[in-house]
Amino acid sequence: MSDAYNPPSEPLEILHEDAHIILVNKPSGLLSVPGKGEHLADCLISRLQAVFPTALLVHRLDRDTSGVMVFAQTPAAQRHLGLQFEKRMTKKTYVARVYGDVEGDEGTVDLPLIVDWPNRPKQMVDHENGKPAVTEWKVTKRGDNETRMRLMPKTGRSHQLRVHMLALGHPILGDPFYADGEALAFPRLMLHSEELKLKHPEDGRGLKFRAKAPF
Repeated sequence: MSDAYNPPSEPLEILHEDAHIILVNKPSGLLSVPGKGEHLADCLISRLQAVFPTALLVHRLDRDTSGVMVFAQTPAAQRHLGLQFEKRMTKKTYVARVYGDVEGDEGTVDLPLIVDWPNRPKQMVDHENGKPAVTEWKVTKRGDNETRMRLMPKTGRSHQLRVHMLALGHPILGDPFYADGEALAFPRLMLHSEELKLKHPEDGRGLKFRAKAPF
């Protein structure tokens, strides 16, 4: 991955906003939270707080992943949403374009993950010490040496979808950490958080937010 951080300058795309929650469509190439150092200060939460000063972090998406993210407007909403993520009550659906022709139409990857310390932030499969990680997948389209898939993570490990697709033998196209050769020759990581289902922290009603994949 190149060290240069050139986040996109496009305006915020707010999907929903009320007194308790804000839903945003995060662009690829923008950090969710500040990195270490002044040059990594520009991030989604700082841009959001410039408009909504009370916005609070609930979860993250990788820098290169785009799509639906929820932020809380109050500490109570932050706690409520945090518990939903922790207890796996939220449902997330991602769209990915992966390298090669995936065998079968759907399946589940159940492989425990741990940080690959010498190569962090990379993660790796580790059956001895890894934390449980489960991803359900479904093929939606097949193309020229690539497959379009819908990915439904049942756990929320760092880089989970990226490592699980690599473990299937089909890295996500444009992945700066896990793809190489022609699989890497794409303008961005072809991974997008398309849909997020959660319960509203105030009244518990079920909500669904979507942002169409830009690829």
